Amino acid sequence: MNELLGIHHVSMVTSDAKKNVAFYTKVLGMRMVKKTVNQDDVSVYHLFYADQKGSPGTDLTFFEFPGTMATKKGTNSISRVSLRVPSDRSLDFWINRFDELGVTHDEIGTLFGHKVLEFEDFDGTPMRLVSDEKNKGVSGGTPWEKGPIPIEHAIYGLGPVTLTVSRLELIRTFLNNVLHFREVAQDGDFILFEVGEGGHGAQVIVQEDASHSPERPGYGSVHHVAFRVADREALNEWINIMNQTGLPNSGFVDRFYFQSLYVREYNHILFEFATDGPGFATDEDEDVLGQRLSLPPFLEGKRAFIEEQLEPLDL
Repeated sequence: MNELLGIHHVSMVTSDAKKNVAFYTKVLGMRMVKKTVNQDDVSVYHLFYADQKGSPGTDLTFFEFPGTMATKKGTNSISRVSLRVPSDRSLDFWINRFDELGVTHDEIGTLFGHKVLEFEDFDGTPMRLVSDEKNKGVSGGTPWEKGPIPIEHAIYGLGPVTLTVSRLELIRTFLNNVLHFREVAQDGDFILFEVGEGGHGAQVIVQEDASHSPERPGYGSVHHVAFRVADREALNEWINIMNQTGLPNSGFVDRFYFQSLYVREYNHILFEFATDGPGFATDEDEDVLGQRLSLPPFLEGKRAFIEEQLEPLDL
């Protein structure tokens, strides 16, 4: 069976690239591993934050859409994104940091037996820190050694994504029967699914909400979640599987840093399947990741035109 390896990355929408860089590198202490453009609209940035090495499973990405409206929250959405930290004690560090820096947050809570801290970025993007103290399964990455956060508390991977859906049985069938997730626990209204080695790096949380209208995306919304596949051969198998479902999908897409397939499941949430390689060090050395504008080869000839349209970022 061609099993998914866990979460690859999560992509979101921001209203302001400069504020986004400041929040995710200086407040959260993640490393910018790639500064590039939206390949479907080269007039705007596509920013990637991850661990020290830009490892699959550690990566948040943001599309900048200046002038867009705020998200109108609703169902049929990726309603919260999680980031992994090493321990319960790390959450005490983070709640103090958020208080000092004026970051909106809740109190420390518990979800599926693990300590969590929910918060928002400046766009209102719903986020969660989850403690790995009792976690087993897919390993995390390598914290950014030159970042502003002590290594023992630093973010080093993606945790479970939460999906809010109007039709629970449709997503349950898709996760179980098509993607081969296992339903492993329930906590109140939340149902936990995991795949492969399991653990925080390979989990999806589902909540049913049939009473609200679908989310109207804008800044602060989650665009899609990507799942890890080993290589091009594995991706081709998933393309065949998705074609058999009849769901709308992109077919093969070459993103240069990885290769992808996009599909909308029955609640219209966008899923991506992305290869672990070639990786972000394809066109930059690891020690200088994210410091210059990177363009895939098919856009390199337009570099001067693209750079003219973009405001410089303070890295």
